[in-house]
Amino acid sequence: MAVDKKFIGKKYGPLTYEVGKEKIKEYANAIKNSDPYYIDDDFAKNTKYGGVIAPPTFAVVYAGMLADPFFKDPELNLNYAMLVHGEQDFEFFDVVKPGDVITSSGKILNIEDKEKLDIVTLEGICKNQEGKDVCRATFTFVIRK
Repeated sequence: MAVDKKFIGKKYGPLTYEVGKEKIKEYANAIKNSDPYYIDDDFAKNTKYGGVIAPPTFAVVYAGMLADPFFKDPELNLNYAMLVHGEQDFEFFDVVKPGDVITSSGKILNIEDKEKLDIVTLEGICKNQEGKDVCRATFTFVIRK
């Protein structure tokens, strides 16, 4: 069953995530990135940021939260057995640091009705506690019919 194009523009969020220093370090270790900017307090305190910062790909943690209400949206009636994560893209605008509170809001940007599948694009805009954009996330899902 095709995903109805009437859902283009449907919004999700806002969802908030408080960035913690330990979560940044756990994430850096999980992706095997030992850059001292992400894991070494002593090194990082002497940088212009005054402490550790999040790797750019940490955005998948707070922006990725938008997938949950999208997947669980009863109006979309998604067939999970036929859904795969096609791709994701991030555009970064500012550094994320421990203590930042990131608010992510998203919307269905596009629904393409192909012959045997639908391609659904979900876009998220993530802002810090000062209202500054930190990233734009674009997730593409492919749903076989």
